[in-house]
Amino acid sequence: MLIRIVKMGFQEQNIEAFLANFEANKEKIRHFEGCKFLELYRDKNDPTIFFTYSYWETENDLENYRHSDIFKNVWAKAKPLFNIPPMAWSVDKLETLS
Repeated sequence: MLIRIVKMGFQEQNIEAFLANFEANKEKIRHFEGCKFLELYRDKNDPTIFFTYSYWETENDLENYRHSDIFKNVWAKAKPLFNIPPMAWSVDKLETLS
């Protein structure tokens, strides 16, 4: 299992466009082969900062998504809305406590 965390910052006037893009595509992303979980977070102290948090069965599944038409379309709409360069991390879960 691979976890992908992506940090994105948006110009304030572009937040609604980003949220509409996410809303229109979230089910396609979540049901892409290998995606097992998807969440969207908003920073409590800076409302222009968002994070996506997703679980992927394999790194290959994530790479297939990153080369898909779904990703290309979502990213093409999101990219001009950024106010900072996006940052992404692929991490392995080591432990979970409940």
